[in-house]
Amino acid sequence: MSAIGSLSSLSGPAPRSPNAFSDLTSEEFVRIMFTELSNQDPLKPNDSAALLEQMSSLRSIQSNIELSDKLSAMVAHNQLAAAGGLIGKYVSGISLGNTRVEGAVVSVSRTDNGPILNLNNGYRVRFENVDEMIDPALLEPEGGGA
Repeated sequence: MSAIGSLSSLSGPAPRSPNAFSDLTSEEFVRIMFTELSNQDPLKPNDSAALLEQMSSLRSIQSNIELSDKLSAMVAHNQLAAAGGLIGKYVSGISLGNTRVEGAVVSVSRTDNGPILNLNNGYRVRFENVDEMIDPALLEPEGGGA
């Protein structure tokens, strides 16, 4: 049983979230600063301004990463909304099989590579590969066909 106890003590602390630095509160930040200052050698003091600058730079980098992630999510949502606006419209473009196709959009699928338009003829076209959109009302012959 002691072997099991010694193995569990070697496992270490639980892993932190990937954005652990962003979870750092102001109170924890001040505590780190005071710990750093109190543990330094009085004959060779650390440059606290440099430490503050590094911490500030790290926070700025983390903020930029979070902003970039949020902007990417926003772009993906906008693309999906724009693709959804094409439901019922007639489009042409390059299919997933790299052939030129056209047809009416019946639904939109959300994928990791962006929205995919599902056409009434079974073809699928990436939203970014659409090169023409036509309102179906414009396809009907003039005069009502009498």
